Amino acid sequence: MTVFRWGILGAGSIAHKFATGLNDLPDTELYAVGSRSQAKADAFADVYKIPVRHNSYEALVADPKVDAIYVATPHTFHKEHSILAMEQGKAVLCEKPFALNAAEAAEMIAYARTHKVFLMEAMWSRFLPHMQKIKELIAQGAIGEIRMLQADFGFRMPEVMPEHRLFNPHLGGGALLDVGIYPVSLAYFLFGKPTQIKTLANLGSTQVDEEAALIFQHEKGELSLLSTAIRLNTPHEALIVGTQGRIKIHSSWWAPAKFTLEPAGKDAQVISVDTPLNGYNYEALEVAKCVQNGRLESETMPLDETLAIMQTLDTIRKEWGLSYPAEAK
Repeated sequence: MTVFRWGILGAGSIAHKFATGLNDLPDTELYAVGSRSQAKADAFADVYKIPVRHNSYEALVADPKVDAIYVATPHTFHKEHSILAMEQGKAVLCEKPFALNAAEAAEMIAYARTHKVFLMEAMWSRFLPHMQKIKELIAQGAIGEIRMLQADFGFRMPEVMPEHRLFNPHLGGGALLDVGIYPVSLAYFLFGKPTQIKTLANLGSTQVDEEAALIFQHEKGELSLLSTAIRLNTPHEALIVGTQGRIKIHSSWWAPAKFTLEPAGKDAQVISVDTPLNGYNYEALEVAKCVQNGRLESETMPLDETLAIMQTLDTIRKEWGLSYPAEAK
């Protein structure tokens, strides 16, 4: 097998996590990084011993030795930077949220399909071993028919900082797009698209959502009870309830974690699934596998589902009266 070479577009905090996840993967090389300045590219590359450092995104995506680009910029730039990479024929793994809204996501997906370029949302938790094991147990009927999900992802920023990306509407700030997408995506993973959506949110002084509660009803009546926040620390747990038991995913459920299987009438069992490295390696392996096998999208994180999730996020924000300045352009 030939070596699969990655380029990272952007050098922020999430890029560091992805770079760490690439360490020691077989037949994989973190070959290049691109940033807006040479100094930032060099500083990032020095940490991970990346041989090629580009001082522009354009130079990175034009590098003929790069097989795939990981887009790690703020989500207000995801459409622009993903299409920039796809224009050069590069496979793209785009950090979540996939785009600012569904219209942008649809444009990205249309470009990928028209030009036959691989594209995937970087919802890393989908590919983690414990999530795959849980899906397997559910398919085997370990807790009967699953009927309810309770999941949260909230953390406390100590103060409101209007220029920070989490509070700045010009950068698509707020809890929903930053971390609320995790429980929303989990609901899709288990039950599919919701047929009814009820929500409440508290918009803060900068007019982005600081706390929110979401209730979904799905096709067979299943319920998802979800919460998210950037001003509150929530438990970071998920509970999947079936007719014959339940599965509790311990903190932090979206990252490598243990879970407890509690079948009705039987002893509970704590299950720990081995997760080498930091967990970001699994989405990278999925991209390489798909590209090397000639597939243009992932069965685990298909583009139609990514688009549907963005449509759901749009519906939620519309209910709150929350839009972003970039959407008015």
